[in-house]
This record gives sequence, structure tokens and C-alpha cells, in this order.
Amino acid sequence: MDAIDTIKILGSLLGNGALSKGSGGNVLGNILGSALGGASNQQTQSGGNLGDILGSLIGAGQQSTSGGSMADVLGGLLGGAKQQPQAGGGLGDLLGSLIGGGAAQQQAPSGSSMGDLLGNLLGGGSKNNNGLGGAGGLGGLLGAAVSKYAQAQNKEAPNPAPDHYEHLPQGVDQKEAAEHATLIIRAMINAAKADGSIDKEEQEKVIKKLGDVSQAEVDFIRNEFNAPLDVNTFIQSIPRGMEEQIYAVSLTAIDLDSNKEAQYLKDLAEGLRIEPELANQIHKQLGAPTIFS
Repeated sequence: MDAIDTIKILGSLLGNGALSKGSGGNVLGNILGSALGGASNQQTQSGGNLGDILGSLIGAGQQSTSGGSMADVLGGLLGGAKQQPQAGGGLGDLLGSLIGGGAAQQQAPSGSSMGDLLGNLLGGGSKNNNGLGGAGGLGGLLGAAVSKYAQAQNKEAPNPAPDHYEHLPQGVDQKEAAEHATLIIRAMINAAKADGSIDKEEQEKVIKKLGDVSQAEVDFIRNEFNAPLDVNTFIQSIPRGMEEQIYAVSLTAIDLDSNKEAQYLKDLAEGLRIEPELANQIHKQLGAPTIFS
């Protein structure tokens, strides 16, 4: 059986925004902007700098599956300008041109930067960092996933093999990172299914945007779409320390315009033992409507 690269699949779902709509798109832009910005100077398991690696991959001008460049795709998600960054530039310069004063630089109501407020969710030494393998936290995993997706989309770079983990931060366990990527994918797909609107046609649209994936990887995504939505079983599969991150990434694939979606998030928060006040704070930090009174 062919190996399934869940880190690359996660990067694809993040990089093309196929599951995000409405408020979920705003959330995804804020999470990616903060995650990529925070990971820009992170040393990878290959010994390189994640910012330089991702900057060169995106700056090479590769085409995405939707026809636009990777810079255009990420630029749209991050809420910034569409200009192409220079090849080989560090991620700080890359995000500067992509974001253009957008998502990652937004000010929260308290006056703190969005990056500061998202630090606990994305890693940066918070207690929740333990749930994502220590070094790098959620931000490091998301940064590695997006860079692996960028490499898969770059026609001038070799397609990364499933056991290619050089994009991961130093100190991150490879098997554990792949397991966490699976949980995050499942969280996003469960949230997208919450309103019952992901029919076969919508599923195929998402699959077509995955890029260079194997049949086994396509089957994996189809199976996740077709699995019954069971929030309680999913909650039981989440290790301690990942509760807030799983709730946050669930918001990237949900548009809070129906009672079904709000009820799903309420059930998820209750099962993860996230207090309503904390859940509302997460919503505010990520630019999603609050649902708890």
C-alpha cells in the first residue's frame, strides 16, 4: 500500500484554502500569517532556515493547481498584495510582500499584535506546545506543511517523498508530527461537514485542488469526507495539550452562518473542556464571530 503523506496533504488544504469559506477564510489567513511569520527563523531538520526554504520555493514562480502562482494563493489567504517576492528571499521579506500590512499585522482589541495573541495557540513555549511534539508547536508544523506543499507544486523541485521530513523543525518527532497532521486534517474536514453541505461535487473540488497526490492520498481524503460525523469519537482521539489548537484549526473550515455549525463548535468546545469565555477569546483573536453568551 502506498504511503500517505499527511503533512503534505495538510499543507495543500492550508495553501489552497479549499475548505475555507466566509469567516473560515479570515481565520485561516490569521493563523497562516502568524504561523509562517513566527517560523521564519526556525531551523529545520535539514539544517536550513524555514524562511529561506519557503521563500525560494514560492519565489521560483511555480504554478498552483488553480492556475495562479503560489505567491498569489498565499497572498490572497494572508490578505496581502499579489506581487511576486524575490526568489531566495527570507520568509520575513516574503511575508512582508504577501501580507502587505494584512492579517498577521492586524491589531487585536487589546492593542496587542495578532502575532502576540496567537503565540500560545501556535507554540512559542506555551503549555500547549507539549501537545505538538515540543519544538516548533503548531506554528512549526503548519510552516513545515506549507513548505512541503510548496515544494510539491514547484515543477523545478523534486516532489517530496512521504518520508521526507526535512522541512520539520529541529527536535520534532517525525511520526508524531504526521499523526498530529492527521488530526488537524480530520478537524478541518469535520468542521466543513458540520452544516451538511459538503456533497460529492464539493468534495471533488477540494480533491482537485490537492495538487500532486497519490491515489492512496486521494482515497484517504475521500474516506474522511465519507466517514460519519462523530464529534465524541473525534474528541477522544485528541491528545492532551492539543485541545485549543484543534478548536482553532476547526474554525478555519467553518463559516458561522448556521445553527448546525455553531452547535458543532459548542459540542467540540464542551468535549475539549474549553470554557465559553476562552472559546470566545479564540474566536476574537482569529477574526471569527463569537457564539457563546
